[in-house]
Amino acid sequence: MSWQKIRSYTRVVALSFEMALRQNVADAFILFTIIVQPLIITILALLMLRDQGENYAIFVVIGSGMTGLWSSMLFISGNSINLERWTGTLESLVGSPTPIQVVVFGKSLANVLQSLFSMLGSYILVSLIFGFPIKILQPGLFIIAVIFTIISFVCFGLIMASLFVVNPDLQRWQNGLEFPIYILCGFLFPIAILPSWTTPLSYLLAPYWAAQALHGSSNGSMTIGDLSLALGMMAFFSFTYLALSGRLFRVMLRKARVDATLGMQ
Repeated sequence: MSWQKIRSYTRVVALSFEMALRQNVADAFILFTIIVQPLIITILALLMLRDQGENYAIFVVIGSGMTGLWSSMLFISGNSINLERWTGTLESLVGSPTPIQVVVFGKSLANVLQSLFSMLGSYILVSLIFGFPIKILQPGLFIIAVIFTIISFVCFGLIMASLFVVNPDLQRWQNGLEFPIYILCGFLFPIAILPSWTTPLSYLLAPYWAAQALHGSSNGSMTIGDLSLALGMMAFFSFTYLALSGRLFRVMLRKARVDATLGMQ
């Protein structure tokens, strides 16, 4: 890939990033998903986990923020291509010289970064309003974990966006996918309390490893070995998601160029 093409793709990512932010700020459903819903979960978690020791407050903040990240990725990134279809711009994007993956990457990046406000809102609620002491005991490792979390969620968003277009029937299960991931990935409680047969399912999800890295680095229990494992798994799944999304996008392009069914819901 030439340097000129990299610059061109970077500009497209920046523009799609900006447009996604502008659209999201004006959407009440999105604002509810990334701000109000995580705050409700924070309050409920504070009530349920108040007897779990002094570190439970930061656990609630991270866990509630992760629920906002996942919900944003599922509903906003997952519908990012369908939104173009509903507004009649999908065919134009597919026919443009820039691969549509680049446009969706910028939109997914905007959605994930915007969703970090879920964690910030939970922190403000727990610390300033309820008065619980909150400290991140391993800030350096925590920042690294946040960066890898953003990357893995953006790549996961590419999978969801393309899947919802390639197989529209999956969108019917969209609401049902929200809470099972909360549970399987240990956002608000450890997966050790779940049946043992669910553990392999958790290991196959990048959000699980993101939750492990963020929880462990925030409460000080994360060793370098544990962090390396979590980051390595997130990197592995990110590359896997990119490879799979590339294949799914090719299927989607076939719908546009051969089957002429891209605009059909």
